[in-house]
Amino acid sequence: MSLSWVGKKGWLPGLLLAVIVAAVAKFAAEWVPQIGGATIAILLGIILGNTYFKQSVYQQGTKFAESRLLEYSVVLLGFTVTFQTISEMGLKGFVFILLMMSIVITSAILIGKKLGFSQTMAMMMAGGNAVCGSSAIGAIAPAINADDEEKGQIITLVNLLGTVMMLTLPFLGLALYGEDLLAKSALLGGTLQSVGQVVAGASLLDGDVVKYAMLFKITRIILLTLVVLLFKKMAKNTSQGTSKKTLPIPWYVLGFLGICILNSFTELPNWLSQTAQFVSGWFETTALAAIGLRLDFKKFLNEGPRFLYYGLSVGAVQTGAAVVLIWLLNI
Repeated sequence: MSLSWVGKKGWLPGLLLAVIVAAVAKFAAEWVPQIGGATIAILLGIILGNTYFKQSVYQQGTKFAESRLLEYSVVLLGFTVTFQTISEMGLKGFVFILLMMSIVITSAILIGKKLGFSQTMAMMMAGGNAVCGSSAIGAIAPAINADDEEKGQIITLVNLLGTVMMLTLPFLGLALYGEDLLAKSALLGGTLQSVGQVVAGASLLDGDVVKYAMLFKITRIILLTLVVLLFKKMAKNTSQGTSKKTLPIPWYVLGFLGICILNSFTELPNWLSQTAQFVSGWFETTALAAIGLRLDFKKFLNEGPRFLYYGLSVGAVQTGAAVVLIWLLNI
């Protein structure tokens, strides 16, 4: 009876497991906020998924959590951003973000190609680092028909790189810029991969840095739609054979953009944006837990130093470009 029930609800065991791992990660993040719930979720998922929970009964549910929940998270992200952000940051800040994203996307794709990674992996690496980590990869992957295993590997790499940068960039910013609030904020908000990492990294300095770093970060998120469109066009131009007709923009990116526009021109209730942010955070953490649970760590390690070199190279380019642009633009 119970086996029949599990068969009919085959997604439930894996989804529940991912939710439990996410809850444990969020609880642990209260004790180590410098690492953050997202990173803990994916690392804990990798450990459990490669030891105690390798059974096939969890696969359907973790696959649902990995793909769908990230898409829903992208949509809900629209409640937290507005186009007015750009005007608050100023023209120099906007130019800084455009140049940073262009440099990161170009360099990540070129380095990935040089190291022998597939174009889809290089584009996910580029988008994850240039825009907003896991959420960007979740938006880009279906648009370019990326393989689930490749998506999991790149999300893991981007999160690990983001954690290293989150723990080091605040101190680099303090050493380089001292009390210069805008410069420190640009360094963190223009480079760190996820929203959580920006908040956690900036929190190591002070509350004002958190506020202004988020202005730079949100501007990158607003440009997510353009990045998805660019990569979709690149993937279409290089694909072989006839592909099926799809929306020119994935539904979840359209949803994100629509809510962002509504949020920009309509005063939505505060409780709505707070609820959306809360649910979006849970969806993303659960999806990352599922990605960790599904990742075959042996295969990931078999890539050897190639993955490590890719991550460190892109991180070095990001950091170097940010420092140079902050100096050139006199931010």
